[in-house]
Amino acid sequence: MEVVGLLCLAAAVLAWGFLWVWDSSERMKSQEQAGLLGGGSRSLLVIAHPDDEAMFFAPTVLGLARLRHRVSLLCFSAGNYYNQGEIRKKELLQSCDVLGIPPSGVRIIDNRDFPDDPGVQWDTQRVASVLLWHIEENGINLVVTFDAGGVSGHSNHVALYAAVRTLHSEGRLPKGCSVLTLQSVNVLRKYISLLDLPFSLLHTRDILFVLTSKEVAQAKRAMSCHRSQLLWFRRLYVLFSRYMRINSLHFL
Repeated sequence: MEVVGLLCLAAAVLAWGFLWVWDSSERMKSQEQAGLLGGGSRSLLVIAHPDDEAMFFAPTVLGLARLRHRVSLLCFSAGNYYNQGEIRKKELLQSCDVLGIPPSGVRIIDNRDFPDDPGVQWDTQRVASVLLWHIEENGINLVVTFDAGGVSGHSNHVALYAAVRTLHSEGRLPKGCSVLTLQSVNVLRKYISLLDLPFSLLHTRDILFVLTSKEVAQAKRAMSCHRSQLLWFRRLYVLFSRYMRINSLHFL
């Protein structure tokens, strides 16, 4: 019994030490990121489907809010793959409200050019054209979207990266407009939740957002708004995915 007690004590000390280092690094990261991202910026989160904002980007949305960014959202489809488009639009608005994005800051594109379908390749130039219009119309100076891996590999996610990459490489983005892409990781790292933090601290080049326990609860509330999507495997995703707690982002 004494051995068990000592092991429990050691585990508690290690856990406390880990959390202390995490908290310290987060304070330092917040200061560094405030310098990199600036305060009061107009940020645009670009997603492919309703629920992407909660499943993948909640740490970024809440992290930008900490830095006093005004975050708006552009969703390129209504998520109508199973003919639930109207339901999913309402769920997206509810989720955004939980994350602090007002209805006036949410735009959902619902047309045949951008169907919710992993088997359809969205036209890069059309996506880029629509995205550029929104950036210029709203004076956006930070765009956030998926990287080349699309986190889950979904072709619609990858299409958004291809479009923003095109705008960036061709010099078509307005002066002062930066792009951040969400880092895709391997399956093991994807599902070890907060245990991925040491790897994220080591491998993040630019921006790292880590949620507090209060913010994790907020992210889960946002995801719970997507009732039509909460099948058993997505409930497991909410429990174990690092993306509900940690976002590593890179500048283009």
